[in-house]
Formats: sequence, C-alpha cells, structure tokens
Amino acid sequence: MWRYGRACSGSESTLRKCGSRNLKTLNPNCDRKHVGIICSEVRLVGGSRCSGRVEVLNRKTWNSVCDADFDQQDAEVVCRELGCGLPVEVLGGAAFGRGEGQVWSEELQCRGNESQIHFCPTSSSLKHNCSHDNDVGLVCAGSVRLMDGGSRCAGRVEVLHRGQWGTVCDDEWDMGDAAVLCRELGCGEAVDVLSEAHFGSGSGPIWMDDVDCSGSESTLKNCRSAGWGKHNCNQTRNAGVICSGVRLIGGSRCSGRVEVLHNKTWVTVCDADFDQQDAEVVCRELGCGLPVEVLAAAAFGRGEGQVWSEELQCRGNESQLHFCPTSSSLKHNCSHDNDVGLVCAESVRLVDGGHRCAGRVEVLHRGQWGTVCGDYWNMRDAVVVCRELGCGEAVDALSEAHFGSGSGPIWMNNVDCSGSESTLKHCPFPGWGKHECNHTQDAGVICSGVRLVGGSRCSGRVEVLHNKTWVTVCNAGFDQQDAEVVCRELGCGLPVKVLGAADFGRGEGQVWSEELQCRGNESQPHFCLTSSSLKHNCSNCSNVSLVCSGKIRLVGGSHCSGRVEVLHNKTWVTVCDAGFDQQDAEVVCRELGCGLPVEVLGAAAFGRGEGQVWSEELQCRGNESQIHFCPTSSSLKHNCSHDNDVGLVCAESLRLVDGGSRCAGRLEVFHRGQWGTVCVVGGDERAAKVVCRQLDCGEPLSIDVSSSGTGRIWMSYVDCSGSESTLKNCGSLGWDEPRCTHFFDAEIICSGHKKSRLSDGPHLCSGRVEVLHGKTWVTVCDDDFDQQDAEVVCRELGCGLPVEVLGAAAFGIGKGEVWSEELNCRGNESQISLCPTSSSLKHNCSHNSNIGIRCSGYTSVHLMNGSDFCSGRVELQYLSEWGTVCDVSWGMRAASVLCGQLKCGSAVAVLGSDWFGEGSGRIWADVFDCQGNETHLSKCPISSWSRTACSHKQDAGVICTASSLALHEGRVRLSGGMECEGEVEVYFRQDWRRVLLDSWSESEASVVYRQLGCGSVLSISNSSPSSSEHSYMCATGFNCSGSEVHLGNCSSAQAVNCSSREQLYITCSGKFNPAHSSIRLVDSGGDCAGRLEVFHSGSWGTVCDDFWDIEDAQVVCRQLQCGVALNALVPAWFGAGTGPIWLNEVECEGNETSLLNCRYQPWGENNCGHKEDVGIICSEFKEFRLTEGCEGNLEVFYNGTWGNVCVNRMSAETASLICRELNCGRTGIEKATKARVESAPNWLDNVKCRKHDSTPLHCPSSPWGENSCDNTTEAAHITCKREKNDLTLQHPRKCSSLTHRAQCSKHLPLRLRGGEGSCSGRLEVYHNSEWGTVCDDLWDIRDAQVVCRQLGCGPALSVDGSAAFGAGEGTVWLNRVKCRGNEIHLWDCPHSLKNHTDCSHTQDAGVACADVSLAPVTTTEIIDTSIAVDHTTIKTTSPSLAILSISPFVLLVLGTMIFLALVLLVVLFCQNRMVWKVLSKKGPMVVYEGLRKGPNVIYEEINRRSVTNRNTQRASFLSEVQHSGYEGVDEELPLSGEVGLETTPENYDDVITPGVLENNVARRFLICLQNSTFSH
Repeated sequence: MWRYGRACSGSESTLRKCGSRNLKTLNPNCDRKHVGIICSEVRLVGGSRCSGRVEVLNRKTWNSVCDADFDQQDAEVVCRELGCGLPVEVLGGAAFGRGEGQVWSEELQCRGNESQIHFCPTSSSLKHNCSHDNDVGLVCAGSVRLMDGGSRCAGRVEVLHRGQWGTVCDDEWDMGDAAVLCRELGCGEAVDVLSEAHFGSGSGPIWMDDVDCSGSESTLKNCRSAGWGKHNCNQTRNAGVICSGVRLIGGSRCSGRVEVLHNKTWVTVCDADFDQQDAEVVCRELGCGLPVEVLAAAAFGRGEGQVWSEELQCRGNESQLHFCPTSSSLKHNCSHDNDVGLVCAESVRLVDGGHRCAGRVEVLHRGQWGTVCGDYWNMRDAVVVCRELGCGEAVDALSEAHFGSGSGPIWMNNVDCSGSESTLKHCPFPGWGKHECNHTQDAGVICSGVRLVGGSRCSGRVEVLHNKTWVTVCNAGFDQQDAEVVCRELGCGLPVKVLGAADFGRGEGQVWSEELQCRGNESQPHFCLTSSSLKHNCSNCSNVSLVCSGKIRLVGGSHCSGRVEVLHNKTWVTVCDAGFDQQDAEVVCRELGCGLPVEVLGAAAFGRGEGQVWSEELQCRGNESQIHFCPTSSSLKHNCSHDNDVGLVCAESLRLVDGGSRCAGRLEVFHRGQWGTVCVVGGDERAAKVVCRQLDCGEPLSIDVSSSGTGRIWMSYVDCSGSESTLKNCGSLGWDEPRCTHFFDAEIICSGHKKSRLSDGPHLCSGRVEVLHGKTWVTVCDDDFDQQDAEVVCRELGCGLPVEVLGAAAFGIGKGEVWSEELNCRGNESQISLCPTSSSLKHNCSHNSNIGIRCSGYTSVHLMNGSDFCSGRVELQYLSEWGTVCDVSWGMRAASVLCGQLKCGSAVAVLGSDWFGEGSGRIWADVFDCQGNETHLSKCPISSWSRTACSHKQDAGVICTASSLALHEGRVRLSGGMECEGEVEVYFRQDWRRVLLDSWSESEASVVYRQLGCGSVLSISNSSPSSSEHSYMCATGFNCSGSEVHLGNCSSAQAVNCSSREQLYITCSGKFNPAHSSIRLVDSGGDCAGRLEVFHSGSWGTVCDDFWDIEDAQVVCRQLQCGVALNALVPAWFGAGTGPIWLNEVECEGNETSLLNCRYQPWGENNCGHKEDVGIICSEFKEFRLTEGCEGNLEVFYNGTWGNVCVNRMSAETASLICRELNCGRTGIEKATKARVESAPNWLDNVKCRKHDSTPLHCPSSPWGENSCDNTTEAAHITCKREKNDLTLQHPRKCSSLTHRAQCSKHLPLRLRGGEGSCSGRLEVYHNSEWGTVCDDLWDIRDAQVVCRQLGCGPALSVDGSAAFGAGEGTVWLNRVKCRGNEIHLWDCPHSLKNHTDCSHTQDAGVACADVSLAPVTTTEIIDTSIAVDHTTIKTTSPSLAILSISPFVLLVLGTMIFLALVLLVVLFCQNRMVWKVLSKKGPMVVYEGLRKGPNVIYEEINRRSVTNRNTQRASFLSEVQHSGYEGVDEELPLSGEVGLETTPENYDDVITPGVLENNVARRFLICLQNSTFSH
C-alpha cells in the first residue's frame, strides 16, 4: 500500500507528473483511509463547461451521441452530472461541430432523476443510422448567475448546488471574488462588488459564505469558502456584482481599444459613429474618470475577430453600455483599421498638493469624486496610489486633511492594501461609503517625482519623472543644494555623497534636458527652479548618483550596531526598548544594508541618547524594505526615558562563518543583496586586522585557506593598510573580479573567538562547561557563573533552557587552564561570544570549582495525528530525537503552555490513553511543573520525582482552543427534558458525560448556569446512579474559579467510571433566557456588571471597545433586564478575556432590543487585543461591603452609588449570612450606628434573612430606596467572627468574584486615618487580616480620585505623600499604584501587593477628599404629594436622589434660575397688591363670592403642573432648587413635610369646600396676600 503526498496544480496529464511531498510504504492498518474519486463519464465539447457537443466515455474512448433518441430526461441527467443548471436547449445536426471517432452505438434511456448517466439504462441496439452529422449538442444553465440587475452581467449572485439555486453571503466578498465570477460568466472585468442585498433579497438557501478567491480560479465553486450551506447570514446580506460588458485593450485600465462583449465574444467598435456620449458611458462603466480623448483609425492597434455590426446611441447618462440604445444596422463599412480607441481619466487623483503626484486622495465611484478617510492609512496604501498614477515611489502617507478638507462623499475607509495591488479599488476596505469619518480626516499622499536606482532606497542613480517617463540627470549641474532636496523628498535624511560618472551604472533612455537650480530648502524638486537649456552635452556616462543618510541610524557603535535613532520631523529621536521587537530589528538592519539582526539590547546598552524619545511605536511585520513602510502606533503604551533607549547589533556587511563562533571562520562580504567570499590570495595580516576590528572580535590570530564556499567571489587581492574602518575601504581588483576559485577562500580566526561545550556529561546537553578561547579549551569558575550565562550556553548548543547549574566540579575536574575571564551575559544572547566579559576574575579558582550545567534538551514540540495543527498526540524533540509524553505526568497547565507556544490559544482538553493513536520511539518520562503562564514549555521546571513507567498506550494528547475539535469541548446540557433543571452533562474528551457530585461547589455551578443562560443556581442535589443506557464514563474533579468561559476551561477534571456514584442534579432560578445565552457579563460576581461576552459558533468571545459608547451599553443592560447602563467601562475594566474577540465597531442607536440588532463588523474581524475588552455596569448591579474589612458599616452598591443599609428588623441570622457572603466567618453581630457618609442614600431597610437564603440579595426587604430610618442613628454595623475551626465556609467563594472581594488577596477594603473626619487622612488597606499602609511611589491625584470615589466621599482635593498624616504601623501592603482615575475600586488599578520592605512608613500615602457629610445635605426624599382639586386626588412621586457634589457651572445655572424666580415673584406680588387695593374698596364679600364661583380657575395651573411632575422620572432642577433653598418650608406648609397624607380637603387650609364660607378662611387668604406683599 502506498501513500502519495501529492501537490497537483490541476493541469498535469497524469498523477505522476504532480509534485510529490513524500512516498513511502504504509501500515496495512490504514485500509480505512483509502482515497476515493467520482469522475464524470460525460462531457460537453466545443462550447463552454455547460454547453457543447455531448460525448460519453466508452471503453476509454470518447464517443459522440446521436441526436435521434436523446431527449429531455437524458439532458437533465447530463446537466446534473456536470454540476450545471437545468437543460436550456437540446440541439441536433452537429450544432457544436462534428465529432471525431465513433458515434456511440447505444441509446440512453434515462428517467431524469439519476445523478449520473452511469445509472441510466441503455438500449444495446440503436434504431437509427447515425453519423457525426447527427451529433447531439446540449446547452445547460450555468452553475452561477446574476439576477435582478437588468442584464446577465449584473445582479445578485446565485449559485447552483444539488439542483437548487441559492445566494452568496457578502462576508469577505470583494473584487477578487467578483473577478472570478465575471470571468466564469464571460462578462468581462469586474466593475463593482455590492453587498447588503443591493439587487434585492434572494430566497432559498444561502449556499456560500466567507468566499475567498485568489482570482485565478475558473469557477466560483473552486474558491475557498466556509462550506456549502455554512453561514451566519440572512438574505438581507446577499452579495452582488456588476461586470463590465466593455473593455479597453492595448493601453492601461482606463485607456485602449474599445471592445464590447457580444454573444459571449469580444468585438471591436467602429470609429465612425462612436461619439462623446458613448465615451462617457464606457468610462463610467469601467470606473474611470471622464473621457479625455476619443481616438480613431486603430490608434491602439488593430483588433481581431469581428467588428461590431451595431451602432451605439448612448445619451451619456447611462451607468452601463448595456442600457444604451443600439441601431441594428451600421451605416458605414468598417474594418479593423477603423477600430475606435478611448482615453479616460484615471479613477484616482491627488488634488491640492501643487502637482499631480501629491495631494489629497480622491477616488471616482459611480460618477462622483470622493475622498478617502485617513483611518489606518499607511505607506502600503500610498504605494498603490503612486503606482496607479505612475508617480514613482511613495514618499509619505498623510492624514487629518493635510492638504485641506475635501467635499462630497467619503468613499473609502480603513483601506488595507498589501502594496501589490494594481489599483486602490482592489485593496480591501469595508465598502463604498461606509465610514465613521469627516473631511477633517481626509487621507493624502506624496509621491516622489524622483528616485534613486541601482543601490538602495536612499542611494543610487538619480532619475526624475518627466512627462510620465523616467529620465536620468546630468552630473555637471547637480550640486549640494539639489542633493539636499532629493534626499529630503525621499525621506532619506541628509546627502552623504554626490557621485558622478555613472557610479551606480548607466541609465537607459533620455538624459533630462533641464538643469535643477534648487536653493536647498524646498520640500520637493518639483518646487525647484529649472533651466530650460542644459549648458553641458551629457550622455548616460555622466549620470549623477547620490548617497543619502536615510531615516534610520545606529549611534555609539559601528555602522551596523548602536543606539537606534529615527529621523522624525527633521530631528533625530531615540526609540524605546519596550515595543521594539525582532521584526522591527530585521527591517532596520535591512534598510542599513547590514545582515540579519544579531541582538536587540535594551536599557541604553549603547549609552543614553539626547533630545526626545520617539512617541510612536514601530509595528513592522519584518518583511518591509524600510521602516518608512512599517505601521506605527501613535500612542506609546510605556512611559519611556533615555534609560530605555533601544540598541541593536546587526550582522555586519562581512561575517565569519562555519568556524564555531562569530569571530572565526570563512570570510564573506555582503554586496548588492548577496553574500560572497573573499580570495585569500593577496590578503595578509593587515586585512585580517581590519576584519577583526570591524567585527569587534579583537586581534587576528591567523589567516588561512578555509573550506570552500559557494556563490560569488566578491573580492580578491585585498590590499589594506590596517587602519581602515571597514574591509570595503581596502583596495582590491574590484567587485566580482575574481582571480581565484573557492579553493582559495579566506579564513580568519580572531582573539574574540569563543564557543562553549559540555564535557563528561551523560549527553551533549549536560556536563562541565568549557570555553574555546582563541585556540585553547578552558574550564570556567563556578563563583561568577549565573543563570543568564547558563541560558546562553544552552541556547548556543541547541539544548533548550537550563534546568540546573552545578558547581564544585559536579561533572569531574577539568584539565588545562581555568579561564581568567568572567562572563557577564544578559541571558538573551545567541552565543557566548556576544556576552561581555570581565578581564579580571575576583576569585582564585581551581578545577575543584569547575562549573557544570544540565540543559533541558527539549528544543521543539508538535501535535500529531489530530484533525489539525492544534490538536493531536503530544510529541517533544529532545536534541534530535522525537518522543511522546506519558498521560500520567501531563496536566492541563503544561498543555496550556504548549498550546500557547504553538500559537493555538489555550488547552481545552488533555486526552490520555492514546486518544490520538499510539506513537513510536521514545517516551519522555519528565514531568513539566508548569504554572500555566510560561511562554515556552522549556521554561517550565522539570521534575523527575513522579516519573512513571509508561507504554505508548498512555500517550498524552491535547486539544487547543484554535482546533476545530474544541468547538464542543466543555459545552454543557441538562438531561431530563426541562430547560433549566436536570442532570448536568458535559462534553468532555470528545464525548457527552454525566458529572459526579464529588467536589462540586458553587464556583463550578456559576460557570454552568452562565453557559446555560438559566439565571442563578437555586439548588444542587444528587441523582440516581447512571443507568446502563447512558455512557459508562462520567466526569469529575472540575476545579473552577468561577470566571471561566466554559466548564472545559476548569482544571483537574478527569473521566472516571460512573459505577454507582451519585451524579449532579441542579435547579436554576428561571426559565431559559435567550439573552443570557447569547450575551453575558462576567467577572464581577453578578449578572449585571462585568466584561461583555457574546456566544457565537459554539463558544463565548469578547467585544472590542472600538466605537463603544453608552448607547451600546444601554442595549446590553436592557437585553439582560439589568436596568440602565451607568457607564461603558473600557478597556478591560473587569480583566482581559480569553478566546475569540467576536465583535468590533459595534454601533447601536440605543433603542434596539438585542445587541445583535446593532451594526458591527463581521464576526471575528478585528485588530484588537483582549486588553480592549468592553466592560459594563448596569444600574441593577448590586454589591455588599463592610467598610473596615470584616467589620464596619454595611453598605451596598446599587444604581451606581454606594448607599447605607438600615438596621431595622435586622437579625443575627442576617448578619451571619452577610459575613459568610463576604468570607469573613460563620457568625456576625449587628448594631445600629451612624452612617459613614450621611449624604449617601439609604438603599435597603427591613432586611430579614431566612435560614434557607443563600445570599443577602435573596432576603426579604423593603423596596430599594424606600425606608423609614434615620441614617444618623440607624445605619447597620456588623462585626463578623471567625472561629479557629472555621477552615471552610458554608459558601466557599473565589477571589475572582467582585461581590466577594473583601477578604481576597486582590480585593482590599480601605480606610483613612489621621485626618479630620472620614474623608481625609493616611490611606490604609486591609489584607491578610491586617491593616497596612500604601507607599507613595507613583502616587498621584488620579489614584486619590479612585479612593475618594470608593469611600463615598466627594472629589479628591489633594494627594499627600511622605507620611503627611503621620506614619502608619504594620505592613506597607501596596506600592506603585497607577490608576487612570475612572476606576470604581482601587484594586481595579495596576498595583503591587506584597510586604513592601523597600518602602518605609515615612513614605505613607495620604488623601484629602471633599467631605460631603459636612456640606448641607441636599437630598430629595421620596415624597408622596397629594393635591385636591374639585374633589379629585392627584399623586406625584419624586425619586430619591443623593447629590454628592455640584459643579460650579451647575451652581451658576441654579443661581441664575433663582434670581429670575425672585424677579417673577416681585412682579406677581406687585400685581397682588393692586388686586388687594381693588378688593378692599369693594368689601370682603366680593372676595368670598369670587372664591365661591371660581375654584377651578384658581387651581387650574396647579393641576397642570401636578400632572407634569407625575410624569417626570428623574428629579428636576426645580425640585433640587426648592429643596435646597426652602428647607424651612416644612414648618409653614405641612403639605411638603407629611409623607403619605391622604388627599382630602381637611388636610389643606387653602382648599375651599363648596357651600362653606367661614370668616377664618377669608382672613387666612387676606393675611397670606398681606404677608406676601409685606415680605417684599
């Protein structure tokens, strides 16, 4: 049995002609994996794939079929077998030409429902005498079509699969896909791709999604996609295409000979009747600009085939040629000599930049010019624009409307070109007109009208763009000022050297006939003056060349090593080491013409720079030619100084190879991008001295003939004086002018030659350390050899990481000398020859102090025999040998490290018992004691204590999150038929298993109920043992923190035999809530706050904070029935998530019922990291705390504010439940006390917990905000008691839960001591049952703001250090706190939590907050106000509102309103005074009469305002002003003070009861008027 690892392109005639990956004998047990193929025994010839002459395969020969007996049923089967549509036409009489060979002697008798003609019955005798004149032809419908677009070449994309037409989803749909479709339909070039059902919604199945064509496929079905019928779309997202029925040939995309698609054939057009209107339509259809010129007489060459027999009669406003009327007869006799040509304007332009090669980018779409948004606009995009315009190299990519704001539509945004596209329109972008920009962000480009050829980007022959042609420049009139402008335009720093006489080779074509006359300060040669006549007679032998300094340099070392500096805004700036990585280093070395990067050095290894540190961060991919093309991040995440200046060592332009270290070996030099050797003939010790000096390798020890190299011999007869700085400065016969062969390649050994080995150990990776110094092996002293030195030795030997460093000659006493130098490696060097050394050893060492090391030896890892790269049997490479791992010694943490190392996410399952088949070879018995956060498996400690004898039947396997097998791993379900009650089953190790009750807690339950979307767990119980109909294996041992995405992420689980053990049965609090199954908030301890996660494609993922705002948060809170959003917390407020980032750029209006109804990017499309995960707090989120750790005032967080809990009806049972909830012991004692912050709202009252309540939130109480307590005496205070035997609590909690942070190591109660009141003083935190202080390192006002907010005080007034409130006692717990200022709790800020012995109490941090308890209390109680009008009762309710602080602006507004109210009152009282005078003249009876007649009039305005207040949901400014300005009104008006009065007339003195007129009523009314007038 053979296995062919074939790589066919598809065009080979036989399988043997395909490329072969491997060919070897297979195990006979592979018989389950035989390959099968279904081939078609019918074909259509002479037409297309779905039309032509019918031929059938008969005995290895193709025969044509007679038309006499070929009917509709036969045609249906042929079309079906070929994957085409239904038969359109059956044609006889050899319509597609006469065939060759035989006519089939049998007759098909298909029924029409067969899948292949192979299954059709046949008649063995043909009733007719047929020849090739009777060959039958067939036209089937194609397998792809465009619908509802007005022509066959435009419309909604539909594909035929399994006999049914279906649509294509617009996810990832782009011009590459459209090009394949248009080609398949014979419809010319793709003009436009459309989405969101532009041509109307289709029906039927959605067959394809995530289509990804390379552009070379012959049919859309050959493109990659998600799979037939696999999609996440609906019919509102159907893809559409517009193909062009016209093309321009012989010029560019927008110029050439006009050809029209007619009956699937391209025909030319006669010039006689082709006019301006026709030209406008052609240019418009091709997406080009307006017509520039119509050219006759075959200006772009004579076409082939037919000349179109019709005449276009376009009006000029049509979108496509297809819509133009035509005349069926041509009035002129035309030939190909009359083929018309056309030049259209390009579809992209640069405007307002001074010339056509610089300016604001504008693109033409649907006949209208529009701009491009500058979001993510970079050099790769600029390169495409410059190439499309024929404007040379891109010099700069600009944004923020550098060339002024444009107008009209913004057509493109988030353009992401690879740099190789032929036109900007072919680059990926979200879609035409889709953006979040305005014209202040318009993108711009500067293309270079000059280039340097034959060297690098910053050196070479000078050429300028003149009339769209590159011409060389004469060296006679080119001076230093001209050179400065050229270097400046190219972004290449200052000119280093101007060279004449074609130093970079002779150019081709013309020499420029003009002479530059730059002053030197111009930004581009375009702005320089020119002389129109050249004074010199120049040829290409006199081409000028130029060497510029570039935008990057290395300072403080050599040309290829030193501190990295970048030219930014005409100033050299240093680069921070924090974000500079290997990819950035590769680009820098490449741009400088050096070799590969040898070492990236931080901490100002080449000295501290001067001036600024660059505020941007390079994000190179590593394949760019210059850093100019690398993306940058505009904000640096790290606070860097010159102490963080990055340094870089690149391989020099010469190297020594195959000698064991960088300082010994065959000499090679780098020239014109290629390494070559140097001939030893003519070389001497002076040349060797230059080489060793250039490589910083000391003095030369020898120069000799080496082993033969390959490639070019660049230099020979090298003649150095010995003082040159580089070998290239020495004399020689010239580049590539050898006078010898590779037998004479030079070899040099320098004194810096050092390499290591391990001797007398059990294998190559273990033994006594010995170093080759010069030409002698020496041992190393153990006194100064440390872990960093060991890492470099292990790395140099290819032995992984060091496991153990052993002194005292553990591997025996060496011979010879003990090295007199000391290694000072940093640990990241690749060889010890790169490590610094100390020339004098401080210790007197003998061979008894020889150092030895043991390296891990593990150098590589992979997963074998899985379904993909991220699942399979674990195999590790030890040195050069591969082996498997025993499942007994392999755990979840080691598996997660392995998955991370393979870039496969984290582990979701560890599978033993040769789940992925038995391996072969060695079985490694080492145990990897990983913590789970290591980046590489070899960084885990390796233990030998628990080694166990294993066979390959115990080979361990792993499934990582990136594997397709991980889709269901960890999913849960409840058996028994009810949505939220039943036995728990988990998909564990690729099978559904019941869960055993053993070691199950609420943490595991919280993970399960979040997965199920069933609310919280009400009860956990056991069920009867598994019956025989269920799986015989169960799962047990889950150990969750409570924050995991799914149960499969919990550690330590294992599969065991169910036997008769009790299994888990749970009951959840509510019915299945689809909202909780599709979105959730996690890692806060409650359902209404946390990191937002959405469920998609079988797994939970996070949401990126791009475009996230409060409207989006409102939708989430509404969907989860959690009230309103208090804020939208970003980024990663509740910690970084794991797994996929599903949503990005979410844009909600705020009134949607579901988050998935909002706009967002396609699932999984983002450039975000988990540090940008969205967090939310909704108003219904609740959290309890005790203000001083495990004692203090009981406070609850609700509606965004910490408030009091009243002590009324509170019992010891309630206090004990609070203590258990907060992990503070089993029992508690309650008492009444004063509220810590009196102005805080009283949120809860009458809390009375029962024995069966599992959390305080389940306890009965008064409604939130309704209370009858005095917070000066009736706030609840609880003291918890922890007994010595309280080893475990009744409800064990995990530290990840926000609700139970109080006593966890990360979640710290706070208090202020030593100040005045409770809102100022020395900050103390409670940790490990002890109060301690905070160190003032990095302590600032933002940290203070968080503390004040958490304590319920007012804004931070000052921040104090140096023990301003007195020195504290005990431990200094916190240091280096770095808050943003908007966190809710101090523990949300980055901080260091430990016993900080490096900080004394003289550095204790303090805070002064505004003490709102000392200010006037401006709270609005809940007031039930009743007003009686005509015996009608109206009730208004004002919500309780605590106003903790008022900004000066609000005070100004309130003051203005009060002033206006006073003015109004003065006017009213003046009017009342006039009324009083009139009434007093006519007597009191008139007053009584008026009151008797008109109570409705008197109370009409009161009634209207009352109704208005009833409909007000939040406290208004009016209610605040009344309450803050008229505190004494309660004494005079019982109406405002007596809460809950019945609205009857007897409760109001100023209500007139009809028929009752008492003198005291009139008297009260008159007194009221009189008092009012008197008071003013």
